[in-house]
Formats: sequence, C-alpha cells, structure tokens
Amino acid sequence: MSPQTTTDANHLDNPDYYLNRELSHLSFNQRVLAQALDHKHPLLERLKFLLIFSSNLDEFFEIRVAGLMQSIRFERETKGLDGAHPKQVLSEISRICHDVVDEQYKILNDTLIPELAKEGISFLRRNQWTEEQSQWVANYVEKEVLPITSPIGLDPAHPFPRLVNKSLNFIVELDGNDAFGRDLNYAIIPAPRSLPRVIPLPPELREKGRYDFVFLSSMIHEHADKLFSGMEVKGCYQFRVTRNADLDVDVEGIADLARALRGELHSRRFGRAVRLEVADNCPEHLEDYLLKQTGLSQDELYRVNGPVNLKRLFSVPSLVNRPDLLYPPFTPKLPKGLSRKDNIFDALAKKDYLLLHPYESFTPVVEFLRQASKDPSVIAIKQTLYRSDDKSAIVSALVDAARAGKEVTAVVELRARFDEEENLELASRLQEAGAVVVYGVVGYKTHAKMMMIVRREGEQIKRYVHLGTGNYHSGNARLYTDYSLLSADEDLGDDVHKVFQLLTSMGKNDKLNKILHAPFTLRRQLIRMIDNEIKVQKEGGKGRIILKCNGLTETKVIQALIRASQAGVQIDLVIRGMCCLRPGIEGVTDNIRIHSIVGRLLEHTRVYYFANHSPNVYCASADLMERNLVRRVETCFPITQPSLTERVIKELEYHCEDGENRWQLNDQGIYTHVEDEEHQGAQQRLLAELTGYQHS
Repeated sequence: MSPQTTTDANHLDNPDYYLNRELSHLSFNQRVLAQALDHKHPLLERLKFLLIFSSNLDEFFEIRVAGLMQSIRFERETKGLDGAHPKQVLSEISRICHDVVDEQYKILNDTLIPELAKEGISFLRRNQWTEEQSQWVANYVEKEVLPITSPIGLDPAHPFPRLVNKSLNFIVELDGNDAFGRDLNYAIIPAPRSLPRVIPLPPELREKGRYDFVFLSSMIHEHADKLFSGMEVKGCYQFRVTRNADLDVDVEGIADLARALRGELHSRRFGRAVRLEVADNCPEHLEDYLLKQTGLSQDELYRVNGPVNLKRLFSVPSLVNRPDLLYPPFTPKLPKGLSRKDNIFDALAKKDYLLLHPYESFTPVVEFLRQASKDPSVIAIKQTLYRSDDKSAIVSALVDAARAGKEVTAVVELRARFDEEENLELASRLQEAGAVVVYGVVGYKTHAKMMMIVRREGEQIKRYVHLGTGNYHSGNARLYTDYSLLSADEDLGDDVHKVFQLLTSMGKNDKLNKILHAPFTLRRQLIRMIDNEIKVQKEGGKGRIILKCNGLTETKVIQALIRASQAGVQIDLVIRGMCCLRPGIEGVTDNIRIHSIVGRLLEHTRVYYFANHSPNVYCASADLMERNLVRRVETCFPITQPSLTERVIKELEYHCEDGENRWQLNDQGIYTHVEDEEHQGAQQRLLAELTGYQHS
C-alpha cells in the first residue's frame, strides 16, 4: 500500500507512515554536502561544509553502521519503524554512501580545488612540483618524516598489524629481498599521527600572495623507497580503516565507571572494521588483500580520488590569510545588565534573561559562575557537565570556587560520546580542587544542562539557576544555536535543587513545580500537551504546534503527532537531523510540515510550542528521541515571561518560513531546498536583529 492511499487512523504502526532512522541521518549529511556547492557561502566555508560532511560520515560509520553490523552479527535483527530489516538498511546505506562519496570527491576535485586555485590557494600534486619544491620536500621527509616512520614488512613473523581507527596508512608492493634474505611482497607504512596531513610550502617557494600546500601522502608516495633500502617499490597506495567506535561498558556490572572507561577508550581505536577506503588507483589484488585482512566485503570498500581523510583539511582556512573567503565575523550581543561590571544576581532578582547563542553572548553564563566563585555570599554551586573542556572558563571558575571553600558539586557525564577522555580529565581536575564529582545515575546518561548557585541573603537562602538547551562548552557556543535561561524564580530553583538531589543522592523522584524531566514526566507531558491541542481543535478551536529539535524518532510522540494531524491541528516540525515521521500523507499527516535548517550555524535549540497550553513555550535539553526521553536525565523548562514567550514564538516562525537555508521533507521521504525571495533566512534575520550584522 502506498503512502498516498494509507489513511486508516487506527493503524498508527503502519510502516508507510515512517522513515528509516539511519537513512534519515544519512540524508542530513547529504544536505550538509550540498552546501559545498552553494555559492551563497564563501569559498573556504564551502570547503568546511565538505569537511564537516566527511567528519559526519566517519561518525555515521563508527556508530550507526557499526551498530547495524553488530545487530546482524549477534542475530538481534529487529526491524525499524519503517519495517526495514537491518540487512536491507545496510544494503541501501552502501548504495547511497558509494554515490555520495563519489560526489564528495567530484566536488572537491572538479569544483573546490579549481576555485581555490583561482584564489591563489593550491594543493600541488607531485608532477606539479618545481625542482626547488621537490628538494624542499625531500629535506622535509629526511628531517621530519623518516625519523618517526616505522614501516612494517609483512611475513609470517610480522602479520598484518592492528591499525588505529581512521589512521592514514599505505600498502606497499615490493620486489627483492631485505637484509635478512626475506622475500617480501607487501609492507605497511603507518603515517606518523603527529605530523600534519597538509603542509604549506615556505614563502620563498611560492609566488607572493599565493598559498601552496603539499599533502603528506604525496611526500610519502614520492619517497617510499627510502624506507626499503635495496628493494624496489612497485607501488604505494594510501588506505584507511574505519572501526566500530561505540564504547561497550556494562555500567551495571562495574564498581568504578571512570576506571572502566579509561580502559575502554583504548579499545575504541581498535574496534571491529566497518569500512575500508583506498586510493582509486590501488590494484584489485591489493584491495582484495586488504579486504581479507580487515574482514570486510566489497560492499564496505570505498575507492576515493584524493586523500582518504579529508577531515585533516580543516587546518587550511587557518593557514591562509584570506578573510574575504570566510564568513564576516560578528560580535554577539551582550544584554544590558549582564556585563562583567554588573552584578548579575541583582539583575536576575528583577527579571529572567533568555539568551540565544551565538547571536547573544555566552559570556554572561561564564560571568554568572565567575561572580559566584568570588562572592562571599555564595555558599554552594551545583552544575552538570556533559560536553565541556577541562581548560574552559566554566571549569576554571568551578575550580576557583572549590578552592575558595564553597560547596561545589559537579555531575560529570563520562559517557558523552567522543568527549569521554576530556570529561575524565576535567573530573580529575575538579576533584583535585576539592569539588564533589559524581557521575550521574547508572544506566542513564545525564544530558540535562543546568547550574544552580545557592546564595545567603540576610536570613534567607536564595537559589539562582541557569538552564540551557546546549552544552557548557565555549567553542560550541560560538557555532551552535542554543537558548540559555538565567533566573531567580523560586519554583525553578526548587526544581533544579530536586533534580540535583536525585542525581547525587539517588533518592526518590519528587514532584516538580515547573520543570518536566526525563525519564519521568517529560514524554508523558509532551503527549498530554499534544492531546490538548487535539481537544481544542475538535471543540472548534485552532490547534497549533511547533516543535524544533535535532531529531524525532520516539514512537509514542510520533503517533501523538499523527493523531493531532488527523484531527486538523496545524503542525510545523523543525528537525535538523534524523526524522522518522513521513509528512503529507493524505488523511494521516497532511497537516504536518517538516523542515530542516542547514546554514552557517549548527541549529541545536530544542523548543516546544503548544498554542493552547499554559505555559505554551518550553525549552529543553532533550530531543524527541527514545534515548532522550527514556534513557537519559533531561530537563524541559517553561518560558513564562510574556515578552520572552513572544520572542521565542517569533523566532520559531522565522525558521518555519526560512527562505534561504530551509529544506522541506515530502511524503516520499525526500528533502528539497526551499528558495523563497520573500523571506530571509532565519539565521540571517536573527544576526541582523540581535547583532546588527548585515547579510550580503
């Protein structure tokens, strides 16, 4: 039965209503890649989009493809919402990924590299080197590469090595005998991980105003024979193995999570292989050899026309002085009352502040904590840390507060994917300063973003809070869009206190005043608010829902939205990444529009608007996914000041009518780019309104 004719409201589990999770995630990566061809972005920013796609695709294989392969291997082959078997999904992923990887390198070689060359930024192939450049490369290899390179001859005493995840390697075909008389056919050269993959030529070897780069892979290709004295190098070809990088820690059965994670982080580098990338000129017999050694099939082999790890090109924009090829910088707005010279506690006593980063500065959040660390009236600080940096101003302020004798409690989530090592380090730093560090609740990631300052004011104890949709990471705050609420509201303070008590003391879950939190009340209350819009619509009113988040995959929420659409409720979903709901099905989801914004900034805000509920606007740390609503500790907090509520609704509408960066999902599960000259892009409007930045 086709989606267009499926209208039975009583069968909400019909696979025709749903899209596959993994393929939806891959579709988002394709939308990112499309930005590399969009001339509204400056040239070096288009290169960055290509590299972001490469980085995203790496993680897609490390986590999602690896998970599918593992489920098949261990015979946990459950079908997805769309009814697709994991083997079907893997087959479709392979087909799509081979096409998009070919497209990625085509964009790089046929579009970006020629356009960069016209701007004086070139990546020189070996046949383009001048005599002087060739000599410089030879000297560089002699001084920097050879002393730290360890080639591995392959024979019975030297079997195929365990290669580090995503490391650059070369397979070398040899002819001749080594010093011990061994007849070697193959060898592996692991590229030194400490060396850059893109090396700028010195100014004296390039024309004035130009920037010429040489790939490390080209250098090793050119001088591979120096690593095998007395033998003939018949061929040298780069390759890379991607491995399963999902940590497998049985949190139920361990006594020390931090120690277990330290051990598991090492094994991440050598997980089961899930993808093999090779240079497209690699002979078939060498490809077959590598596939056999990695345990992969032809479906997992990707032939690439260029460097196998494009992510290492991220260094290029910082190595050239070409601000005209980058986005013009903007200065985030600093709201009145929240500057360093202001007493933030006095400001919050008068009203709540809602900040939208990075249009509005993240500095007040840091300053809030800095002032608390120095304020003699502050007696306690509690904070969650999901993604941060052990050298960040946030962590430094917590360290200062602990050393000043304040009661500092940090809930550090050690299992924040790919940030585990940094979080282990910042946890150690906080403990050494005297802070109490806890790792949350066994079996549940602590994903809530909250900070509480406890202050003695006269004979009273007063709580001040920060609640956010993003992370306490200053780098992310410059690139991700996120809301921050700073408040002295007593009910919010009491709620945050109770959530911290739950995380640190493992006590009973107490009823909260305003905050909805997972895994306890959030999903149930979201569905109740959706049902309320249905009730209003059926009684002759106008139901209206706007939900903005990073992913929509949770079955019960999706089914509630389908019921709302069937009742006539008008629904806009602004979902940046994975989305398992198929819109536009007649009689089922034809009142649902689904948008994805891909632009200069990474859309990261989670905002939920229900027109007929009071309060009707909530911001959250949680996406609408099973992991967020069922297996994590999350917070969803109301925006109650009328002026702030109106502002959030207006900003949500900007995203629903974005005419520059919006992609809309159709009933076939395909996104198309929306170009509407009557409406400016949401990010461009917000930059102009909040920072004065004028988009050209």
